[in-house]
Amino acid sequence: MSFLSVKGLSKQWADTQAVSDLSFDVDEGEFIALLGPSGCGKSTTLKMIAGLDTPSAGRILLNGQDITDRAPGQRRLSMVFQSYALFPHLSVKENILFGLKARKVAANEQKQRLDRAVELVNLGDQLHKKPSQLSGGQCQRVALARAIVSQAPLCLMDEPLSNLDAKLRNEMRSEIRALQKQLGLTVLYVTHDQIEAMSMADRILLLNDGKLEQSGAPEALYNQPASLFVARFIGHPPMNILEKGDRLVGIRPEHIRLTGHSQSPNATVMHCDYQGSDTQICVDHQGASITLSLQGHHLLPQGHPLDITWDRQHEHHFSTQTGLRQTAPSQPKESSHV
Repeated sequence: MSFLSVKGLSKQWADTQAVSDLSFDVDEGEFIALLGPSGCGKSTTLKMIAGLDTPSAGRILLNGQDITDRAPGQRRLSMVFQSYALFPHLSVKENILFGLKARKVAANEQKQRLDRAVELVNLGDQLHKKPSQLSGGQCQRVALARAIVSQAPLCLMDEPLSNLDAKLRNEMRSEIRALQKQLGLTVLYVTHDQIEAMSMADRILLLNDGKLEQSGAPEALYNQPASLFVARFIGHPPMNILEKGDRLVGIRPEHIRLTGHSQSPNATVMHCDYQGSDTQICVDHQGASITLSLQGHHLLPQGHPLDITWDRQHEHHFSTQTGLRQTAPSQPKESSHV
């Protein structure tokens, strides 16, 4: 039996269908990322699971119990928000313990939970401070500590790192994942950032227009995208898509290489984007714009001729009508030089 089971969940406001017949299961101890572009329904889904929004249809089961109609406080889950949701007039210690005091947890147990939580998130010397005296990363640690002391079996996180700078986001990604593993938490994590989802999650649920586009391990979505939407959304830069007869062919930028045959160029440089460890080169290839990724520093002038190729085994094939993945036609494994 799944720890969390979402069955046919839908949410509609007037003529807007935010979530449509969404179903998925989460096992205990899993870290699941709800990924997708803005407006795809991921935060709405999280709010319905939390009890902050009422579903138009569908059921939510937690550990075998139907919680669809239960109040938020009766669902035994914790939440970490993008805005931290800290009380500005309370100290760090009081913010962390607020929920426990509201539930009248014994004082000695409050202290035990507090001591463990502040040690895990490294806040021991900040307990007396107010949120206004903390950095963004420290505020997020307070929110995490509050979730830890609740000892809820399910933790919902709604884009908790989007207000932090790039360096802090990298640090907090590692900290959240380490805490989740150490505590054995079941986490449902909403994000629009594919890097967060790919680096943190055991499994990704990719949403598009309120529907589940694909579910699977990060490497599955990257290496075997179920549709054009997945192929273009997962990966930076996104997969190149070319028209080839009655189907569309996708190829990842890192799988395109230069042949060195300058006598027969089939592409010209449009622009280069040097990013330190690699260079992304956008070329015109038979009227189509293609991006290739090369390691190191490669700044080539606009109009510079190149000859590009890739191995056929790296091609992804999609239907021109449905956009869904298709089986590649029988073909030799040698390079494709087009």
